[in-house]
Amino acid sequence: MVVVLLMLLLSIIASSSEEKHIDGSDNIQGFVYNGFKDASSDLSFGNVNFSVADITSTGVLRLTNSDDGTYQIGHAFYSHSLRFKQNSSSSERNITSTRGGSVFSFSTSFIFSIVPESPGSRGQGISFVIAPQADVPGVKSSDVPGLFDTRNNGQPTNTIFAVELDTITNREFDDIQGDHVGIDINNLRSVTSKPSGYYTHKNSGLRSLSLISGDPIRFWIEYDGVSKNLTVTLAPLAALKPDTPLLFYNHDLSDIFLDSMYVGFSASTSFSQTSHYILGWSFKINGAASPLDLNQLPELPRRKATKSKLFGVELQIIIPVLVLTFIIGVLFVVRVIRNGKFEDVVEDWELEYGRQRFSYQDLYIATNGFKESEILGIGGFGKVYKGVLPTSKANVAVKKISHNSKQGVREFVSEIISIGHLRHRNLAHLLGYCGRNRELLLVYDYMPNGSLDKLIFRKYNSPSAPPVLGWNQRFQIIKGVASGLVYLHEEWEQVVIHRDIKASNVLLDGEMNARLGDFGLARLYDRGTNPETTTNVAGTLGYMAPELIRTGKATASSDVFAFGALLLEVACGRRPIELHKSESEEGEILVDWVLNCWRRGEILRTSDPNLWNEYVIEEMDLVLKLGLICSHNDPKARPSMRQVIQYLDGELPLPQTELWVLDYNSTTMTSSGIQSVSLSMSNLTSSADSLLFCTR
Repeated sequence: MVVVLLMLLLSIIASSSEEKHIDGSDNIQGFVYNGFKDASSDLSFGNVNFSVADITSTGVLRLTNSDDGTYQIGHAFYSHSLRFKQNSSSSERNITSTRGGSVFSFSTSFIFSIVPESPGSRGQGISFVIAPQADVPGVKSSDVPGLFDTRNNGQPTNTIFAVELDTITNREFDDIQGDHVGIDINNLRSVTSKPSGYYTHKNSGLRSLSLISGDPIRFWIEYDGVSKNLTVTLAPLAALKPDTPLLFYNHDLSDIFLDSMYVGFSASTSFSQTSHYILGWSFKINGAASPLDLNQLPELPRRKATKSKLFGVELQIIIPVLVLTFIIGVLFVVRVIRNGKFEDVVEDWELEYGRQRFSYQDLYIATNGFKESEILGIGGFGKVYKGVLPTSKANVAVKKISHNSKQGVREFVSEIISIGHLRHRNLAHLLGYCGRNRELLLVYDYMPNGSLDKLIFRKYNSPSAPPVLGWNQRFQIIKGVASGLVYLHEEWEQVVIHRDIKASNVLLDGEMNARLGDFGLARLYDRGTNPETTTNVAGTLGYMAPELIRTGKATASSDVFAFGALLLEVACGRRPIELHKSESEEGEILVDWVLNCWRRGEILRTSDPNLWNEYVIEEMDLVLKLGLICSHNDPKARPSMRQVIQYLDGELPLPQTELWVLDYNSTTMTSSGIQSVSLSMSNLTSSADSLLFCTR
């Protein structure tokens, strides 16, 4: 009898930490965890190669950990699938991919905390996720909360529902502000969102609530399967559940959910170190989620102490502490003196424009002391080194601007205030910077496939050698650069004129996606205003629009001209201007050659011979003709980048005309003429000036 009572008591104690609700078909209908100390067998932490989620010794579910560096991703799912729709017939029970039937009502409640490494810093947020499997495969740590990457974001086949608790502003996904709550359906662009806050219990108004304060916050999500209403509510830990939800959204989730789905959490970090915690969690299908017992919740891990307090400590302890402090101080002074070359200096302009700052010492270690063996490329503004950050082990490219660069500081500030705020999948991502005396360094994502020109103009050892870049890859790269330019010209908050579009500034990531880089010559101006005229004409010969040389005014149309030269460069495998070895021979202009071939009905003859005619004829014809249209001498005759995208996507037909006259004689582009132009405009950059990340 005593044994039976003990077993009954143990069963009651165990149920206090985990409660499962089972229906008549042995399907789990709900659960509740007041802490996760004994829940490791019921949780799945996703791909072990990516996810860093774990359970602390005190029973807290930790998705990311600021002590382990940056660029982390954490997934934690309830390891059992839950049936969200009416049971299928016996012949269909093993089919989980059906979308028929209505989704049951469900609700969940959890308590979370987002703790930054230091006050004021911001990392990523947390997402509650309902997915077809206990993982979100294929994603990487980045500026998004570990849900999708650029390949699958927005795809209906994702079948993923999420509620994001985001702490930063991603302009690419139309985030309304830093701290906000949003509902995501197969897409990181929320269908509805609001600034984080809560209504008081008696509905006396909305109060803001910081998601990244480090304090525990309560969260509720409820879906009515009959009315199709979805509500999201949050409140501080000590407050009652508000009567009025923060978010209200009416949508039938039946077109998203499969019969069986998994529930869990996702979080990620970028260069800001942040810890994401879940203290308790309950979930219920066809009913209200069980309330969490605040008295049973585990305590959050202690934050790092900022000060040491000696008051009240006995003298026997104070004296050794003072001696040890003195020794450490002496060692620190010696180290500072010996390592003075690592001193960072904060310039005045950084206070206004500065973003993420790297220490010089970290970049010195990352590049092995800026060794020559780590050089990726050399340009007019300095050298670019490959590096591995000592903390995160992330591969980066470090651009080190020369001491004697005449426009170094100005170009450096330009990159900081332009690309530093831009976010687009086809633009090079500036991670941060470092300034030390007259040394200026920019840190970018590393592009393992180098720059486009190195692959297009590769020298082949034999006629049978295959091209590095096939036509399909080249066509996708062209469309990627065009998409990035549409963002710069029309979609960002200001108009950005790149001014140096060319193959050497198009970088290729590990999947051969195009990233337009080097914004050192970029100019920004407000929409509705005219760009200013500058006396310092900048750019690269062969890519500079005729009106730019005459007026000095860079516009979106002059960027289109440079893009036209890039189109011909990629399709023909030739540079815009080919200089002959003999000074007595004139240089050949690529656009003239293509235009003449077109007039003779032989435009396809200009295609890159290294392609061995293995291309889509219609696409090659389109790119060559579009390159000529973009290269028109008259800026008004050139299309916008939005129209270029429509031409490339087949949404608009090319204008059919043979009446243009593309006359380049006015620019005297002969061998001697090019020399004279270069002499008269000393501020022109050479074609190698802005080389970034190209492999040897």
